[in-house]
Amino acid sequence: MIFPDDYEVFSFSMGYDPTEVHRFIESGKCAVGGYLERRSNMYLAPQYQNKRNIHMGIDFWAPAGEPVYAAFHGEVAYTRNNSEEGNYGPTVVLKQTAGNKLIYALYGHLSEESLEHVKPGQLVEPGAVVGWLGTPEENGNWPPHLHYQLSYDDPGEADMPGVVSPEEAENAIEVYPDPRQFIGNIYRD
Repeated sequence: MIFPDDYEVFSFSMGYDPTEVHRFIESGKCAVGGYLERRSNMYLAPQYQNKRNIHMGIDFWAPAGEPVYAAFHGEVAYTRNNSEEGNYGPTVVLKQTAGNKLIYALYGHLSEESLEHVKPGQLVEPGAVVGWLGTPEENGNWPPHLHYQLSYDDPGEADMPGVVSPEEAENAIEVYPDPRQFIGNIYRD
């Protein structure tokens, strides 16, 4: 995604108010945040079992329809619509080489149109459009954003656990590295 210079950094460690996030995005503003953030009151859908709340990716919050670009050269490995409430909605996973490492990159919360745009086996160059941010109606009922997550392991499908329990976090860090290692420090600390 191409972000304006004046984006914000979100933290949901003290709570999450979807109405406020929707209002923020509808005003045309953008924000980032999230790797290893323990998020309160955010993951309430049944699949989270009220235990998983450590975020394993980075979120890029922006208006629906914003284009999403491939960070590195790669190949479309998997696509799927994870349509359950609270899930990713349309999702694309690219098999990429970042530096000298083979890595899988999940692009979640896309539009349904995105799944028609790319197909498994398709090669993508850095900067190629992978898809577009989906509306809440198509992306698991979340405010529009991209969930970007990396994995050293082949997920075998267009899915990865975007949040883990505190007990799982130490092992998850080994599999799901901080994307800032590859795309730079976007948090402005």
